[in-house]
Amino acid sequence: MTQTRQEFEARLRRIGVERYHDLHPFHRLLHGGGCTRDQVQAWVINRYYYQSRIPMKDAAFMSRVEDPKLRRAWRSRIEDHDGTAENEGGIVRWLRLAEAVGLDPDYVASEVGILPATKFAVDAYVRFVREKTLLEAVASSLTELFAPKIHAERIEGLLKNYDFANDASMSYFRKRLTEAPKDVAFGLAWVLDHADTQEKQDAAANALIFKTDVLWAQLDALHSAYVEPARIPPGAWLPGEGQALARAS
Repeated sequence: MTQTRQEFEARLRRIGVERYHDLHPFHRLLHGGGCTRDQVQAWVINRYYYQSRIPMKDAAFMSRVEDPKLRRAWRSRIEDHDGTAENEGGIVRWLRLAEAVGLDPDYVASEVGILPATKFAVDAYVRFVREKTLLEAVASSLTELFAPKIHAERIEGLLKNYDFANDASMSYFRKRLTEAPKDVAFGLAWVLDHADTQEKQDAAANALIFKTDVLWAQLDALHSAYVEPARIPPGAWLPGEGQALARAS
């Protein structure tokens, strides 16, 4: 049976309550100050791969959209990450965080040492958005419903527990506190408008579940490689590699 608009929105929000990656042990370790410098660096390196692919994902989505209004609404997502003449963009801010934790930003941007599971998960997300229906593609972005909470917790936890955390290094997360609500307000309304049958509602919900799985899988890979059992796969980043010269001297 097709759910009402209110029932379906509640269903989507429950997915975040039950499956969002703020529940993952790695994030709890990170936000609580329990990560070593090496573990923080591993997180920054691997998360960069996800950050760098977000505008590519959005560009793949826009290439399939025939409605100019939808393309105009979606375009700002690419600008938020890639930047504009007035806005340096999320990727640059992430590389500033990389430098703050002692990494060479050029090394991070080279994508050398990314965990295989990180690549598989993120590439699967880009492929999902490129190949699935527009409804499923938009629905998969709705993890942004839950992002402001994790960003706020991350800012508080990192500032409290790590010397590298300051206004400059936290700029990515602070900016997302205003960018994400704008994006999700549009995306949520679009999904609720277009998921007008049970089949479409199920597809949209499953797309959001898929995206939570993508985020969770990345943290599973980090935890396995750098926390427990600390089994780093061949070719992945090894602690001590890619250090900023100022920090390595």
